[in-house]
Amino acid sequence: QVDLVESGGGLVQPGGSLRLSCVASGSIFSINAMGWYRQAPGKERELVATISSGGSQNYADSVKGRFTISRDNGKNTMYLQMNGLKTEDTAVYYCNALVRASYVSYSSNYWGQGTQVTVSA
Repeated sequence: QVDLVESGGGLVQPGGSLRLSCVASGSIFSINAMGWYRQAPGKERELVATISSGGSQNYADSVKGRFTISRDNGKNTMYLQMNGLKTEDTAVYYCNALVRASYVSYSSNYWGQGTQVTVSA
């Protein structure tokens, strides 16, 4: 049993900051890559940022320079620091992780339930 739970979403003014967290829990042997996705109203789900088990980061052009992805391997937790927020950042943000459960010899892709981020004046 492996679960991903996001937190930290909410309402913020343009130019403001917000930090999202994603905690993986359950029978976890290891976590490989992790990432944040988002889906805005009327749009398809898109990749926001990814981070490897070693900390290598990649970002969508739309958030580069404003968002920072990080992880704490000891806590099985991933973060997304969001600065200089714009109204176009409004979306449901989803946590994704490639996780090997303790009771299997392979890794599977897991998704969180999503957390709403609304940027509005």
